Amino acid sequence: MHKTELGFGIVGAGAISGIHAKAIAATGGAKLAGIYSINRNRSVVFAEEHPCKVFDTLEEMVSDPEIDIVCICTPSGVHMEPALKAIEAGKHCLIEKPLEVTPERCDRIIEAAEKAGVVVAVVFPSRFHEASRHIRKAMDAGRCGPVVFGDVDVKWSRSEAYYQSAQWRGTWQFDGGGALMNQGIHSVDLLQWYMGPVEAVQAMTANRRHKEIEVEDTVTAIVRFSSGALGTIECSTAAYPGALKRLEITGTAGTIIMEESSLLKWELADETPEDLRIKNAINGEHSSTGGAADPMAISYAGHQYQMEDLVHAIRTGGQPLVDGREGRKSVEIVTAIYESARTGQLVRLPL
Repeated sequence: MHKTELGFGIVGAGAISGIHAKAIAATGGAKLAGIYSINRNRSVVFAEEHPCKVFDTLEEMVSDPEIDIVCICTPSGVHMEPALKAIEAGKHCLIEKPLEVTPERCDRIIEAAEKAGVVVAVVFPSRFHEASRHIRKAMDAGRCGPVVFGDVDVKWSRSEAYYQSAQWRGTWQFDGGGALMNQGIHSVDLLQWYMGPVEAVQAMTANRRHKEIEVEDTVTAIVRFSSGALGTIECSTAAYPGALKRLEITGTAGTIIMEESSLLKWELADETPEDLRIKNAINGEHSSTGGAADPMAISYAGHQYQMEDLVHAIRTGGQPLVDGREGRKSVEIVTAIYESARTGQLVRLPL
């Protein structure tokens, strides 16, 4: 007999865990069942705000029959270990972006989940915006014609205090990279989702404000897609005061521009009544600053949509929109960009 509610357990008691808790509370057929963190005091405080069981060990959490899905909210470079333990115990996983910090570590999670027959989803809530889905539908239908450019820019601001707030921030081992791996990866995911596979990248990185961290705070890359289209990726956490992330697709038959979750331009040569409805329904109103200057200035709505998608996939035996293999794609692109910046050479994918 199916449970009326699937129980979620959260690993990690940082700020993003609170977003997960709020999203779980808003998701039908789901409940928050437990929290585990290596810092038990933080778990206790978390459970006071979001009532649930406090687990003393990860093993205790993944062996509890009330837990069906484990949300991995640890630092990026520590996603694999708790994910593998959860998978081994037969639990489904929702893993914060990035899936992991190298393609190889991603592969270990993907292969373990496929062998165990459990579902893994990766948190990329931007795919669930209404505007994002309209763009994907238009691209699938070839509405822009042969695409000329696909560009994204993420010009955000992070204070020195942000990187000093936790020892793992700004490190290769635990952050997996800087502005691109941590902040820009949402836009990288959307870009490849719309444009298709990346064939090659050429990149440079810099540290324009945060010179005390191991990783970059600024990056620019030229991209060649398998389709023959070209593009650029620009990302920084050194840009004051911070701007909403922007995505532009330019083709021989149309141009689409999205800023955060709003469509700024929807101009297609073969315009239909549906296009007029889309332009009228989605305008430049923004519900938040999208994390441009404050990492927690985000809504939990995208996480909620993603959790609803995951619950549906588990109940129907299907796959979520962003499964492990989808989540891996952006990690491969980001690591290729880092390799190009390190060597000064054009890097071809797959790695």
